[in-house]
Amino acid sequence: MKNLFFSLCMFSFFLLAACQGNKTQTPVIAADLTTSLRAPSYPLVTVDPYFSAWSNADYLYDDQVRHWTGKEFPLLGTVRVDGESYRFLGKENLPLKPVLPSVREEQWEGKYTFDDPKGEEWKTVGFNDTDWKKGQSAFGTENEPNLSTLWDTKDIWVRRTFTLEEDLTGKSIFLHYSHDDIFELYINGVQMVGTGYSWKYNVLEELSDEVKASLKKGENIITAHCHNRTGGGYLDFGLYEKEPDKESFTNTAIQTSASVLPTQTVYTFDCGPVVLEVIFTTPLLMDDLDLMSRPVSYLTYQVNSKDAASHDVQIYFETTPQWAVNDESQPVSFEKIEKEGLTFLKTGTVEQPVLQKRGDDLRIDWGYFYLAGRTSDASVINFGDYWSTKKAFLTTGAIPMEEPVQLSDKMTRKMTVLAYSEDLGKVSQDKKSGYLMLGYDDIFSIQYFEKNLKGYWTNDGETDIFQAFNSAQTDYASVMQRCDDFNREMMADAEKAGGLKYAELCALAYRQAISAHKLVKDEEGTLLFLSKENNSNGSIGTVDVTYPSAPLFLIYNTELVKGLLNHIFYYSESGKWTKPFAAHDVGTYPLANGQTYGGDMPVEESGNMLIMTAAIAAMEGNAEYAASHWDVLTTWTDYLVEEGLDPANQLCTDDFAGHFAHNANLSVKAIMGIASYAKMADMLGKTDVAVEYMNTAKEMASEWEKMARDGDHYKLTFDRSDTWSQKYNMVWDKLLGFHIFDPQIVEKEIAYYLTKQNEYGLPLDNRRTYTKSDWIIWTATLANNSEDFNALVDPVYKYANETTSRVPLSDWHETTDGTQVGFKARSVVGGYFMKMLEQKIERSNN
Repeated sequence: MKNLFFSLCMFSFFLLAACQGNKTQTPVIAADLTTSLRAPSYPLVTVDPYFSAWSNADYLYDDQVRHWTGKEFPLLGTVRVDGESYRFLGKENLPLKPVLPSVREEQWEGKYTFDDPKGEEWKTVGFNDTDWKKGQSAFGTENEPNLSTLWDTKDIWVRRTFTLEEDLTGKSIFLHYSHDDIFELYINGVQMVGTGYSWKYNVLEELSDEVKASLKKGENIITAHCHNRTGGGYLDFGLYEKEPDKESFTNTAIQTSASVLPTQTVYTFDCGPVVLEVIFTTPLLMDDLDLMSRPVSYLTYQVNSKDAASHDVQIYFETTPQWAVNDESQPVSFEKIEKEGLTFLKTGTVEQPVLQKRGDDLRIDWGYFYLAGRTSDASVINFGDYWSTKKAFLTTGAIPMEEPVQLSDKMTRKMTVLAYSEDLGKVSQDKKSGYLMLGYDDIFSIQYFEKNLKGYWTNDGETDIFQAFNSAQTDYASVMQRCDDFNREMMADAEKAGGLKYAELCALAYRQAISAHKLVKDEEGTLLFLSKENNSNGSIGTVDVTYPSAPLFLIYNTELVKGLLNHIFYYSESGKWTKPFAAHDVGTYPLANGQTYGGDMPVEESGNMLIMTAAIAAMEGNAEYAASHWDVLTTWTDYLVEEGLDPANQLCTDDFAGHFAHNANLSVKAIMGIASYAKMADMLGKTDVAVEYMNTAKEMASEWEKMARDGDHYKLTFDRSDTWSQKYNMVWDKLLGFHIFDPQIVEKEIAYYLTKQNEYGLPLDNRRTYTKSDWIIWTATLANNSEDFNALVDPVYKYANETTSRVPLSDWHETTDGTQVGFKARSVVGGYFMKMLEQKIERSNN
């Protein structure tokens, strides 16, 4: 407590001194709270599933900043000290230039046939293809992207001839291709690609020296064959050149620390004779939904001298229109705006296809990205050429003030940067500070049952992006203070609940979990907090993604938990969903027009909805929310009474493991769902109903114990001995105070789990060695002592700290080597907060 009090006092002192010394000076903020965890990926900008940027490297200057999908979202930073420049953020890396464009740039013409040409001759330039048809790219089945030529047979062969004006030897040339399914491709007869049964889009592969040597001045050919085994079929390809890097920010700073806090990521660097602190802040404070949903993120920089001397310091940042496109081939527009003391650089696609795309591996390509900074004599914010802007800063310490005469709308032809420079003047041992703001106005965020909805932050369209930026500027000092307060409070609470390693895992999970959602309101003003199922299938509002993420939101704002459920209640209550169990989802992000997932999860989703609704009631101390949905809750409960004890062959949330019947853990969920209904009935004064259903739940729990018993542990499925699984769903028996399962069940399970752990965690069950880290934390929360809890959680920390899979935290990893199996950037890591939720419930009950 003494350290916390001292830190808060120092923060206030810095803030006061800065404001008193110079009314226009940016206040210095505290950067003394640190963490030790080496993150798999560092969160930088984390607003929503589209406005999301991460660093996948240990050192901030070792890689491009990237969207969670892996696509480059360039953000570059350099500080100039006494004429010497030090790059501390990002890397220079231009998009590839088209040599032979694929369809993402423009349609191309080729010759094609559906009849097997036999032999090898068709792969050569001299082959007689007069009997082949001419067609425009892309080639594929209906509803494939950029489709021009319909291909509805099993096989297609394509020839594309082209003329090169020069030899390509010595250049870096890449093949860009998309295929569905089995694909082979040849360049001048030399095989470049040969796939098995797979389908991939926008693949880039650098040409080998052998293939490159075949590309000569004059006529050349690319030939391809694709076999469609089932479903959709697709074929497209092109060649691209990597432009040689020119001399620019080659000298890097020395990174000395990187800390992931709940609302901030803080880096420190040695830059010659000065120390630089760089702080990325997305103020996701859940007690303030206007602030939490505001699509503005801060980039703060603070510099001080390491010695007694003063040093001349200038700083430079740049980004590109890649933040506003799904693909670099899309034409973009630019606009510079000065308004109320701020200068804005605005960019977005020319096309503006608002809410026209849905899917998983997609970036937003409508609305506008903004780089904003305060207008001052010491700073310049302007568009510029990719290389000459850097050269100007290297030479003079400032970017040109003159606006470029013409800006290219084609990024792959000529890249334009959004650049900022500031002269910090003489910097001594007293810190000097400044900040930039990054923002995104998506115009419309979600389509909800055919109605386009704006973001919550717009206040029903009353607040525009410029007002949002103005508020962000005005609130800067108070927002930084609030974020610092929250960081310290949350870290202290998490450490008290589960130890330091657990606290650092929660800090890493915090922004990832929140920013995988979009907050909107429907036309009646009902709050909708809609998740995107990142890197699994892109579903929107998935119930079994909400369920594992719920502990975080139950702790900090139950209104958000209601926002996670409201769309599912509406879907059933409106009559749009007529089945007697809860839906899986309401569409594919960002289009929430009805379930698109191919299969149902009847017991899974019904149990989830009941448990989460009961958890809201427990946290709020009343069941008013449940009362407003009582009829549909009753329908779902009765389904669980009939079907839940011994589930049929159906999917559960761990659907990647496939269908299987008699799932013991899924049965636990059904029993917890029925007990949840009974608890809510009791809170609503429906005593007879409460007694009836709680007795049913108790009888089912007793029967479950007999069916699942397997010596020193409990089975994976009721019909298979010598199997086991994590019974993470049983945690609600403890947290919601049901106590309907014999406590010896948990004791036996925890003891058994501790014998089954691998280096990077407890497997999900006996079938495979992979695991789900969110479920491990739930399972660990079942433990009745800190030693067992830490024994289960510490390997998860080791996984996050050591994994070679450099992506935003994956919840599905291999326990033997710590590598990602699948999934990344998902909201389910909100489940890491289960132990903190237990602590909060215990405090409220005492």
